[in-house]
Amino acid sequence: MRQEKKKARKILTLWLCAMTVAVLGVFSAMGAEEEDENLAKALRNGIGLTKTIVQMTDEEIAEYKKSTDDFTVQAVEAWESSVEDLGAWVPDAENAEPTVTVKGHTYTVTVPQTFEKAKANFVYLFDKRANPTTLTLDVKLPMGLTIVRALLNTLVGIGIVFLVLAFLSFVISLLKFVPALLEQGTTKAPAPAPAPVRAAAPVTAPAEEELADDEELVAVIAAAVAASENISPDGFVVRSIRKANRRAR
Repeated sequence: MRQEKKKARKILTLWLCAMTVAVLGVFSAMGAEEEDENLAKALRNGIGLTKTIVQMTDEEIAEYKKSTDDFTVQAVEAWESSVEDLGAWVPDAENAEPTVTVKGHTYTVTVPQTFEKAKANFVYLFDKRANPTTLTLDVKLPMGLTIVRALLNTLVGIGIVFLVLAFLSFVISLLKFVPALLEQGTTKAPAPAPAPVRAAAPVTAPAEEELADDEELVAVIAAAVAASENISPDGFVVRSIRKANRRAR
């Protein structure tokens, strides 16, 4: 009895495992089929978008740039920035086959195309539902043109550096005038010239000195004094004569 129960359990376990594998296989097949369908859809979308973009006119580009869809605007701007380097599209040229790579839930579709001036790869990114999200143009310029552009960029860079150095040298040469300008700014204004000193008025000699110089007046006064005193005028000497101020009573 116990052996029969063990056999029944083993059979049930094996049956459950088989059913699980079958279910997983079905889901895997469905997932693989859905993934293959998304890959094919992404590839078709990449090829169709490329043919539409390379044949756009200037008027169509201007109209598409007004779109509210982010991918449309980004794709048109990417094409507009590269069309001058590429030139006209060559529809009958032999190009490599478009490729699709999968990374996570993102599909990368690369569509090679040939133009008059160069070749380019249109690289699209699609989400897990094969809807485009971004476009990048990988322009393959000829080696000669690439070298010429690199040389021009180098010359322009060197020229800019020399211009900046020349300007800095000119500015540094002007620094020698800074101390003189600072000294002029800090120098005080000259003091005002002193007012001219007026010449002192000539001092008039006292009246007695003028009288002393008058010999005749001295002689007369001396004689008058000698007569009033009854003495000889030779007995005294008149040294000064002063005017007596007498107040009237």
